[in-house]
Amino acid sequence: MIKILHTADWHLGKRLQEFPRIEEQKAVLAEIVAIADTEEVDLVLLAGDIFDSFNPSHEAVELLFKTLKKLSRNGTRPVIAISGNHDSTQFIEAPDPLARELGILFYSRYDSEIPTGQLDSGIQISRSEPGFVEIALPKFQFPIRVVLAPYANEVLLKTYLGEADREQEFRGLLAHKWQHLADKYCDGNGVNLFVGHFFFVQKGQPIEMEPESERPILHVGGTQALFTQDIPQQIQYAALGHLHRYHAVVQEPCPLVYASSPLSYSFSEADQQKRVVIVELSPNEPAVFKPIGLNSGRPLYRKTFDNLESTIQWLEENPYCFVELTYVTEFAIDATVRKAIMKAHDGIVNLIPQIKNPQGGAELSLKVEDLQRDMVTLFGMYYQSERGHEPSPELIGIFKEVISQE
Repeated sequence: MIKILHTADWHLGKRLQEFPRIEEQKAVLAEIVAIADTEEVDLVLLAGDIFDSFNPSHEAVELLFKTLKKLSRNGTRPVIAISGNHDSTQFIEAPDPLARELGILFYSRYDSEIPTGQLDSGIQISRSEPGFVEIALPKFQFPIRVVLAPYANEVLLKTYLGEADREQEFRGLLAHKWQHLADKYCDGNGVNLFVGHFFFVQKGQPIEMEPESERPILHVGGTQALFTQDIPQQIQYAALGHLHRYHAVVQEPCPLVYASSPLSYSFSEADQQKRVVIVELSPNEPAVFKPIGLNSGRPLYRKTFDNLESTIQWLEENPYCFVELTYVTEFAIDATVRKAIMKAHDGIVNLIPQIKNPQGGAELSLKVEDLQRDMVTLFGMYYQSERGHEPSPELIGIFKEVISQE
């Protein structure tokens, strides 16, 4: 029986607005390494969105390489990492020849092929072709087969689709490719895995919302989701990345599981328990998997208060967190109140007024997405809440002059 650790969506280098998260990422990745060692896992799968941007910072890159070296136990435990929609395909595969000597296999392009051969650690890459790798570990009598499905952007997809843009053709292409690889390599004499960075749903079921912190996956023709039935029947476990919450989509044809991101990266993820997944597998047997909770990093909270005393009390009782704080008031938040709130805590990301009109007008309740609106729109919302009707075009014109907006 082989033991596998499945993780995803590290988003190294990501910030929460102006707040850096790199120290939290160092802590939670150290926690993941500790779990891998405690659980004595034999293989690590990293299912995409390794970095948060195409051009990660030096600190984010250094953190990745140091962490993967520890996860690989200096080359004795293989790590397979694919790219996600936040990653640069060229950047992810650039260190592969050197990383491979430590048993770290990067994969990001559907036309790439991982070279076969035996590594100094005894790990053998026995068979390979684009989208597939088979490895053999000295302690097991059976091979480990992995169908590799990194995120494919529009440019990469057009390599296969040409100018066609029908959703069905895109889904059919990937399903056919995966089935071809499974039919060729994935028999019952080995362990058969799928690692992918896509948005999977059951066909005919409602499509859930993707997290605020995640760029929605949008493919050629507007495809936003693949279907669970596209995973070949031979696969025993599908390790997925993209959704930031732990989520077992289905159990059939095999468990399709999102491990979750290691930290909460937006307030839509507030109160989520972040996890890695430990998977136990033997040839021709169902997968047994369990999530393990992660405890590092600042939790994210959305809180609402209507008086300064209770606000300050809660902030002082919860110093190590990030907060999106809504403050209920009859008027705009007083400067003295605002200063007292901001001084009480170093993790207030958004301070949002929820203004009630004392004359009985409409209530103005701003949401975080409203903070992205232009000044004229926000003025109109405020005027509506105060007066009970929209401002006149003449008043809007005066407002634009005041803010020097043409």
